[in-house]
Amino acid sequence: MEGVAKVASLFVYPIKSCRGISVSQALLTPSGFRWDRNWLIVNYKGRAYTQRVEPKLALIEVELPKDAFLEDWEPTDNSYMVIKAPGMEGLKVSLSKPQEIADGVSVWEWSGSALDEGEEASKWFTNYLGKPSRLVRFNAASETRPVDPEYAPGHTTMFSDLFPFMLISQGSLDALNKLLREPVPISRFRPNIFVDGCEPYAEDLWTEIRINKFTFQGVKLCSRCKIPTINQETGVAGSEPNATLMKFRSDKVLRPNRKQQGKIYFGQNMVWKNTHTEGKGKIIKVGDPIFVLRKVSSAAEAAA
Repeated sequence: MEGVAKVASLFVYPIKSCRGISVSQALLTPSGFRWDRNWLIVNYKGRAYTQRVEPKLALIEVELPKDAFLEDWEPTDNSYMVIKAPGMEGLKVSLSKPQEIADGVSVWEWSGSALDEGEEASKWFTNYLGKPSRLVRFNAASETRPVDPEYAPGHTTMFSDLFPFMLISQGSLDALNKLLREPVPISRFRPNIFVDGCEPYAEDLWTEIRINKFTFQGVKLCSRCKIPTINQETGVAGSEPNATLMKFRSDKVLRPNRKQQGKIYFGQNMVWKNTHTEGKGKIIKVGDPIFVLRKVSSAAEAAA
């Protein structure tokens, strides 16, 4: 059996809606890659800030210790996440678990408690956004956030929008960029797994794939909000690529016989199926081949 594609890049986004980190390998957990969307910036009511409302979040860079992506690494008292943004001093946030609890944190349909990263982080984000803000961390010891049971019953995620993993192919990005006056980079779409070597939009059809020895289920086409229209280098929004996607990647075009909701699709949401795998080596790496185990025959048949 030959791989149909290869992992070209892997991305982890430690703070929801801030910049991602490109990594050569990523450690799998049932709720997503380790460190992915573990943190969230919230307003005074505990509601999530995202780029939809605060496009300046695109300019916040996040650094983790290099070793944080190795399998056996655990933070010490001297391990920090470093956060940088234009016009701001760098902020260091300890990777040791904070003691404070923030209640009433909400992201989309979920609400619960989270760990509060304290006053210094609060002040930094408040100054940067110009409105009261706090940085909170998902409290995996006390909280779970189930994904939509209609699509992937029994699976959970942290502060991702809907599902723990999102996959896009280089072929799809290239096909889109051929239609755009100004090509866009993959950072506009914020995937976790970026693959190369397959046909454009091949990933629409993948309902089950294997990467390394791990099986992933394609649970639903990823419907896109306005974030792809935000230039991730400047934080400024435009109309593209969504205006172009609407012409050939809308539900009207891809799923003409289904209920129309005016959505556009780009990428495939995924969950990791064999999460009970024993032992070590729960890692996927750049260069790993991708084997398609099951697929549907057209995007109209895919869940969305």
